[in-house]
Amino acid sequence: MSLRDEPGRVERLTPHLVLGAYAVGVFPMADTRETDHVYWVEPRKRAVLPLDGFHLSRSLRKTVAKDRFRVTADTAFESIIRLCAESVPDRPETWINYAIERVFIDLFDMGFAHSIECWDGDELVGGLYGLALGRAFFGESMVSRRTDASKVALVWLVARLRAGGYSLLDCQFQTAHLSTMGAIEIGREDYVALLSDALAGVVAPGASAAGVSAPGDFAALDRFGAAPGSEAGTVSGPVSGQDIVQLLAQTS
Repeated sequence: MSLRDEPGRVERLTPHLVLGAYAVGVFPMADTRETDHVYWVEPRKRAVLPLDGFHLSRSLRKTVAKDRFRVTADTAFESIIRLCAESVPDRPETWINYAIERVFIDLFDMGFAHSIECWDGDELVGGLYGLALGRAFFGESMVSRRTDASKVALVWLVARLRAGGYSLLDCQFQTAHLSTMGAIEIGREDYVALLSDALAGVVAPGASAAGVSAPGDFAALDRFGAAPGSEAGTVSGPVSGQDIVQLLAQTS
């Protein structure tokens, strides 16, 4: 059965299977944290956040510019996915079961999955994670244990994707939270067109170099304003919140 034919249930996820699913616009979800079953989902309406249409409110701009949180990338991936999967009073169940958690940790080890982390001192208080493929980034889940922590993580993600040459930020489902930041809903046909452009010549092995787009560079922001020879790994070292605000303003 093609992943795009109809919703299906699988017992075991592999990185190859998951990458193939995202390449055709399908992603896995589970009913609860504890279930063994995973379903393939393909929304009729897809939420995307146009990178050139990102809305940074005045209050959030101030929060980012003041470096209210220390922000890092790919330094606590396993902690972020587990924080996203935690049960909280207003969300007693989660769609991230252990099979999804395990395969995304494998994808992180392979360089496909990424996280943005927000810290208050040494405490991890929010962030997000997702999958990067070609020039597309598929946002999976956001979490906040302090006011605006997930919003700040999204601001840094957008700046990172712009700096890295990405063209698609897939948010999967529309929410009021995402809508205020510029996310829109589009139909499947329009989504597939955006996805095809973002993956053009990147996913297929052995594709001709003619007309092939370079994949996005998730680490490009780490080199933004960094001195020669400085270590990458954090996005709050050489790059400050004020730098992020200016970068987003310049590319809007």
